[in-house]
Amino acid sequence: MNLTFNRSRSLNSYLLLIAPFFLWGTAMVAMKGVLPQTTPFFMAGIRLVPAGILVLLVAWWLKRPQPQGIKAWFWISIFALLDGAMFQGFLAAGLTRTGAGLGSVIIDSQPLAVALLSCWLFGEIIGFYGGIGLGLGVFGISLIGLPQEWFDSLFYAQSFSITFNSLDLLNSGELCMLLASLAMAVGTVCIRYVSRYADPVVATGWHMILGGIPLFFISGIWESNQWTAINLQGWLSLGYSTIFGSAIAYGIFFHLASKGNLTSLSSLTFLTPVFALSFGNLFLNEVLTSWQWVGVSLTLVSIYLINQREVMGKQLHYLRVKSLLFSKD
Repeated sequence: MNLTFNRSRSLNSYLLLIAPFFLWGTAMVAMKGVLPQTTPFFMAGIRLVPAGILVLLVAWWLKRPQPQGIKAWFWISIFALLDGAMFQGFLAAGLTRTGAGLGSVIIDSQPLAVALLSCWLFGEIIGFYGGIGLGLGVFGISLIGLPQEWFDSLFYAQSFSITFNSLDLLNSGELCMLLASLAMAVGTVCIRYVSRYADPVVATGWHMILGGIPLFFISGIWESNQWTAINLQGWLSLGYSTIFGSAIAYGIFFHLASKGNLTSLSSLTFLTPVFALSFGNLFLNEVLTSWQWVGVSLTLVSIYLINQREVMGKQLHYLRVKSLLFSKD
């Protein structure tokens, strides 16, 4: 499966590619809204275990094969630990102690790690345009989520400095978001190995269940009153995060990741904060600043460059060859 955009790709294929990131972005808004009514590890477990059961039911209906052998369950267990327990656990813990914008920036910087790991492990070529695209993507999501006064000072003041204490990593949740981002990146790469021994959709369902059980265990020990304060709107938000933000989004994403170019697919993760900010503005009255709008634009450009890097590289090579031929004439 080639994830590079081209004219022959149907509208449904484009929508399928974008769907996981739309669902993740809107699920972040739903989770942020319900978090004051519940506890982080309970919310993370609710987002995983019921979703995993739904995915397995769909896989059973589609007659997908169940995992067979030690290697299949070994890689599913590693997958569950990384992308299930660690990613969702660190994400939920980080949401309680960091702003949604900065948290989204850190989480969605994981395509850099995916690109480097995919280049090292699978020989995927980042290329010149892909490198520019990744750089623009990181800069774009930084404009979206980092403190706006940093950029005001950088462009409008004579001096500019950032101290380590201004980030306050250990107390504000940014460290948890960074660990969540790294866990998701390694988990995304891990699906290639999982798919060698198990059906990727079935593996996605099992990794949710196996990854969610430790989160419920931690919640039972360290947390209390996990659901007593949740109102109807809160349960609906949790339901949306579970069904759409986990079951459907994960199923589509890891199905694509098992077959396609991981660098191209993962680059679309830059869309997640765009959707999160847009719907946060709509439902939570969050307002985008001028710098954030610039960041949104750069993010979209970065996605285009990364997904068109092979085509643009061939076109550049063709122009060079053509130029050399004309110069010889």
